[in-house]
Amino acid sequence: MQEMTEDDRLVDALGETAFRTMGPLTGLAADAGLSLTQLRVLAILRDRRLRIGDLAQYLGLEKSTMTGLVARAEKKGLLARVPNEQDARAVDVVVTDAGREVAASLESAMRAALLPLTDRLAASDRRRLRELLEQMLR
Repeated sequence: MQEMTEDDRLVDALGETAFRTMGPLTGLAADAGLSLTQLRVLAILRDRRLRIGDLAQYLGLEKSTMTGLVARAEKKGLLARVPNEQDARAVDVVVTDAGREVAASLESAMRAALLPLTDRLAASDRRRLRELLEQMLR
């Protein structure tokens, strides 16, 4: 068997990290009656308002897919469409008060599910991991 290169080990570690984080997140979303994508939308919109097209692009989805996802979340009372402040023809998507409540409870559950993955790291290593992840995701 061929020895793993550093890139192989990095890809393996990233994949394992994704599996260990996505499992709990998928479960938390399902417990709240949401899809993982709806959970992502609530997280994205917690501190901003975006047009449906911009939200779709951010998530890598088709605008029609995003429109349906927003419509389903609207029916649950989690999202609302509001006029864009700069362009009267455009519409933004925002989180409702009910959506904020769901997002807050999910954020707490996410912390409880994900932070234990870093328990074995020293505080300085946790901070460095966060910095590296933020740098990678820019």
